Amino acid sequence: MTDWLRENLQKSLALPAPAVDWLMMLWGAIQVFDDVADGDAVERKDLNACIWNTLVGMNQNSFWIVNSQTLTPVVASMILKWQASDQAERAGRADARSFVWRAGYYDVVLMTVALCHGTSKATEAASQVMALYGETFEDYMKEFNHA
Repeated sequence: MTDWLRENLQKSLALPAPAVDWLMMLWGAIQVFDDVADGDAVERKDLNACIWNTLVGMNQNSFWIVNSQTLTPVVASMILKWQASDQAERAGRADARSFVWRAGYYDVVLMTVALCHGTSKATEAASQVMALYGETFEDYMKEFNHA
């Protein structure tokens, strides 16, 4: 998934390298955080990368430095949506709404497209960006024994 995502960010969306690097660091971090929250095993190399990227790497990234004031509220919304989804799932209320809440990362990707290419290009690419969300609703529901 990581290679596929990077390729789409670079080629299909034509994002500059610093934006791709920052988005990939964010992707890696949220994968580790989700695994930790779920009690899943995390490889040490992934944990080490997450620690470095969240505390150092993402903050030194040139794309982040220029755009942090715009991106911070979008990332905050992504986190809050994930937490809402996690609460619903843990309470046995996973449904179509909680499934959608988990896709906040792609809100960040879409904002990145807008910052890099303008709102007209982001509007044209919006459905392509949102379609990057690789999990299906059916697979999501299977996680909670609803299928």
